[in-house]
Amino acid sequence: MTAIAIDAAFDSGNIEVLSIEGNTSKLAIKKDHMSDFAQWFHFRVTGGQGEELELKITGLNKSAYTGGWPGYDACVSEDREYWARAGSSFDKDEEDGTLTIRYAPASNIAYFAYFAPYSMERHHDLVAEAAASEGVELTRLTTTIDGLPLDMLTMGEGDTKVWLYARQHPGETQAEWWMEGALECLTDPTDPVARTLRQKCRLYIVPNCNPDGSARGHLRTNAVGTNLNREWASPSAEKSPEVLAIRNAMDETGVDFAMDVHGDEAIPANFLAGFEGIPSWNDDQGEHFYRYQRILDRRTPDFQTKLGYPKSQPGKANLSISTNQVAERYGACAMTLEMPYKDLADFPEPEQGWSPERCKVLARDCLAALVEWLEGVE
Repeated sequence: MTAIAIDAAFDSGNIEVLSIEGNTSKLAIKKDHMSDFAQWFHFRVTGGQGEELELKITGLNKSAYTGGWPGYDACVSEDREYWARAGSSFDKDEEDGTLTIRYAPASNIAYFAYFAPYSMERHHDLVAEAAASEGVELTRLTTTIDGLPLDMLTMGEGDTKVWLYARQHPGETQAEWWMEGALECLTDPTDPVARTLRQKCRLYIVPNCNPDGSARGHLRTNAVGTNLNREWASPSAEKSPEVLAIRNAMDETGVDFAMDVHGDEAIPANFLAGFEGIPSWNDDQGEHFYRYQRILDRRTPDFQTKLGYPKSQPGKANLSISTNQVAERYGACAMTLEMPYKDLADFPEPEQGWSPERCKVLARDCLAALVEWLEGVE
């Protein structure tokens, strides 16, 4: 039997090959550069056509979020377009925590990832296509530490200032699939949701806040190991130029409504986190968030309110986190949208689990909920 080969030297690739014997391999996840975060993996296997591969990712008891592995099935694709799930099992007692992925490829190549990757090439296509749409402006906010552009798309003629931004944590690729769905909706001249939002709002959209981490195959940090979503109180050009540029732009425009799009490793659900605990909290501002949450919950069975993060106690909110800082700084209705790496516990889809396609559908539901929310604000 010829041994399989495993590669990860490509956009967002991340894996360390410890050993290969026939169709079985022992692997480990590399930490983010200058950081202890490790969870994102993305690699290619060649060989083993029609035979079961056994891929063991070891050392996961030291990963960033150990609760992400029980009940999780790895994502797999043979054409890099359609991503399904490969049967996986986690044993905390094997090799310091091991996820065993089993899959029999129909062809001689298969890609495996923590979630369906969103490549930088696809990102550039997304930005270019949206920027070419009528009424859309492109602004290059800054250059990242690795020299990549940080782009913002602006559209709409209304007075309500809406900010949508995603992928502060680069391994949370769900967020940019969501952005693709949102931009497809918003740039469609015939879509009634888009027409309404562009009439009533000025929309500022940053599809990828962390290009460096995305290209490097990081889970959570940028090129110098900075967790961007802990930089919003005092961003710097040296550690977090991405946040500094976005917050400076927000200072110029103001913010009425903001959604920061993320993924959660452990919780098998879509949910929103608000800004309870900010120093200036008041019930009227809080009700704006709760009402949006209720609207979205009513609009789609892919969203729920039972599972989520605990609320901060009064005065205890971490203002270095985007949602809290934006709510405090601008008096905005701000929120964090979290999507799962696993499937939805109460609405599963066995073949794909939570998928790029479902991320894109949820994006339109979020925008439709915003239309309804605006009616109540008026």
